Amino acid sequence: MTAEFTGWHVLAEFGGVDAALCDDLERLETALRKSLVAAGVTICDVVRKQFEPQGVTILALLAESHASIHTYPESGDIFVDVFTCGSIGSGATKAVELLKEELSPKSVNMEVIQRGHSARRIHEPVGEGMTRVWNMSEVIVDTNTPFQHMVIAKTEQGISLFSDDDRQSTEFSQLTYHEAMLVPGYALASKLDKVLIIGSGEGVASQMSVAAGASLVDHVDIDQLEVELCAEHLPYGYSQADLAEAVAQTGPIKMHYADGWDFLAKAEAAGVRYDLICIDLPDERVEDAQHNRLYEDDFLNRCKALLAEGGVLAAQAGCQTMWRNETLKRSWTRFHNLFETVVPYVSDEHEWTFIFGTPKAIEDPVAKMTATLSTLPYKAETIDERALVRGAIEPHALRVGVSV
Repeated sequence: MTAEFTGWHVLAEFGGVDAALCDDLERLETALRKSLVAAGVTICDVVRKQFEPQGVTILALLAESHASIHTYPESGDIFVDVFTCGSIGSGATKAVELLKEELSPKSVNMEVIQRGHSARRIHEPVGEGMTRVWNMSEVIVDTNTPFQHMVIAKTEQGISLFSDDDRQSTEFSQLTYHEAMLVPGYALASKLDKVLIIGSGEGVASQMSVAAGASLVDHVDIDQLEVELCAEHLPYGYSQADLAEAVAQTGPIKMHYADGWDFLAKAEAAGVRYDLICIDLPDERVEDAQHNRLYEDDFLNRCKALLAEGGVLAAQAGCQTMWRNETLKRSWTRFHNLFETVVPYVSDEHEWTFIFGTPKAIEDPVAKMTATLSTLPYKAETIDERALVRGAIEPHALRVGVSV
């Protein structure tokens, strides 16, 4: 029988342990052996070391892996490390709990980590010193494209897409995300015939725009491999047949594997004008990043120049939460400097905010949007008139902290 490649790793710090006990090699080894045996693991060998002037390290080689303790008598602290694999995985946690009973620490800090094929994780940065941990039950794609590290995996949110450790979309929430990014723009635009999508490699934005009445959708993405892998493995957006048709440019969606900046130059030279331009790229970084240039004034001005009369520029603009809103503040200022009318939409999908701008001065844009919503060919499932009113209230930090 082949052993299952899985296991549990317990890392613990015991504080407030009696100083004499922390320096007692015999008692510590006895306590460790007793705890391991009671937890059901098999001890193969034990190596121990008494340090001068004080301190003890004990390492147990287990049939299931290893266990160790390292003590600091001067402060009454002990590091504990137990890893057990295979069918005895829970033994690591039990062994540490039993050792705690033997040593009677005043404080315990314990972290349990699952390891192995079924224990992959992505640590998504959400703010300074903060991460969101995604447990992946199955990794479908894990590759480096010419532009990013890309992962498609099964999570509790269904099949999910990650780019450079940032979650891009999930099976369960992608509709909420994409409707928040597009539907307010559909409702704000004077008409919807020609649409430009920059990024959004899954293809949902392009398909949604056709359903909303667009006769032409130019979809521009520099990362061909990512788009192809999304079509192959994601249960939403392009199928492989859909993508092949878009690449062949035989239908309303025309796929362009190109840099967004270069495409804008060609479209401007050709005199093309769009009723909606949507920028859907990996999040702008607070620090310098290559793709930040596609969020900045020069790029937004190029987009603005390609808008038809009454056209709208839509952008994934950042996060409204107070610990992560620096890039949203940047976008808010940029859009107000460029457009007569600016409307935000704060999404129900975690912490994303979208911004919509049009050169046209509209006295009450939200009233216009709520009136237009019911007339759209695309019937939103996650946005109604009340959601538009609620979502268009800019976060307080933007109203009081950003000059426009």
